[in-house]
Amino acid sequence: MKKLLPISSAGSLPKPSWLAEPETLWSPWKLQGNELVDGKHDALRITLHEQQTAGVDIVSDGEQTRQHFVTTYIEHLNGVDFENRKTVKIRDRYDASVPTVVGPVSRTKSVFVEDAKFLRQQTSQPIKWALPGPMTMIDTLYDDHYKSREKLAWEFAKILNQEAKELEAAGVDIIQFDEPAFNVFFDDVNDWGIACLERAIEGLKCETAVHICYGYGIKANTDWKKTLGTEWRQYEEVFPKLQKSNIDIISLECQNSYVPIELLELVRGKKIMVGAIDVAINTIETPEEVANTLREALKYVDADKLYPCTNCGMAPLPRDIANGKLNALNKGAELVRNELLAANVA
Repeated sequence: MKKLLPISSAGSLPKPSWLAEPETLWSPWKLQGNELVDGKHDALRITLHEQQTAGVDIVSDGEQTRQHFVTTYIEHLNGVDFENRKTVKIRDRYDASVPTVVGPVSRTKSVFVEDAKFLRQQTSQPIKWALPGPMTMIDTLYDDHYKSREKLAWEFAKILNQEAKELEAAGVDIIQFDEPAFNVFFDDVNDWGIACLERAIEGLKCETAVHICYGYGIKANTDWKKTLGTEWRQYEEVFPKLQKSNIDIISLECQNSYVPIELLELVRGKKIMVGAIDVAINTIETPEEVANTLREALKYVDADKLYPCTNCGMAPLPRDIANGKLNALNKGAELVRNELLAANVA
C-alpha cells in the first residue's frame, strides 16, 4: 500500500437489520434460501459502500456473510458435529456451548472464496479477508477425537492454508488470521501456536496478518479486562517470537487500553495495524483522540509501516456508531498524515 497511514477495520461490521438482529453476536439469519444468498450479497455491497464513504483504504467483507468469525468457518468442515454440543470455557474466561470434534477434520470445498470473488468484482481497492486462526479455532470447540489441542491446531492450519491460497487466487490482497487466543495461552503460542500460523500462510504471495486483541466489546470481555490491572503486558509474551515470524502485519489493540505503547518496539520492522478505535463503547472518538493514539504509536512504528485500524470487530455496535467511528478513524489518520507530509517537506 503506497498511501501513508492507510486505514482499515479489524474485522466484523454491523449487519443490516433486515439480514440479522443488530448489535448481537451469533444472531440468526432473518432470510432463508435464495433470499439469504441475495441478502448476503446486498449486505456486502452496503458494507463496501459504507467503508468507502468513511474513507477506508483497505476494505473488507465486514463478515456480512457469517454469523460468527470462528464458528461459521468450522460449520463447513467435516469431522465437527454441531448437534453434539458441550460447554467449554472460551479464552479461559467464559462458558459457551460449542460443537464437538468427532472425527478427522477436513474441508471438502472452499468456505469464503465465492464471497471474496463477489467483493473483488465490486471494487479495485485492496481487500483484507479475515479467517479464524488455528489456536482460536481449537479454543472454540470440544475435541473428542484428537485429544490434543496441538494436533488439532496443526490439522486446522493445513485446512486454513488451502482456503487462504484460494482466497489469494480470488484477488484478496491481505489475509488476516484472528487469534485472540494468543493473548491468553502464552506457552502454547510460543511452543506451537506461531508455528501453526506459519503453516497456515505457507506458500502465500499476498500479505498476511495476525489480529490479536482483547475481544469484542461484550460483557464477558469487558469484565475480564477489569481484572488485568493498570498495565496490560500480554503482548510482551508473544511479540518477540512474532517479530521473527513470516507474518507481515500484526494487528493489535491500543485505543483506551492499558497496553504500554512501548511494547510496539518489540515488533519493530513489522507492519502494524494500530487499533485507534475503541469497539467496547458507543462514544465516537474525536479525530484528535485517534490522532493522539497514532502519534504515540509512531514513536515505535515506522510511519510507512503504520496502518490505523479498529481495536477489534464492530458487529455488536449500532450501525451508525460503527460508521461514525470509521469516519473518525479516517479523519484522525488524515491529521497525522498531513503532519508527517509537512515535516518531510520542511
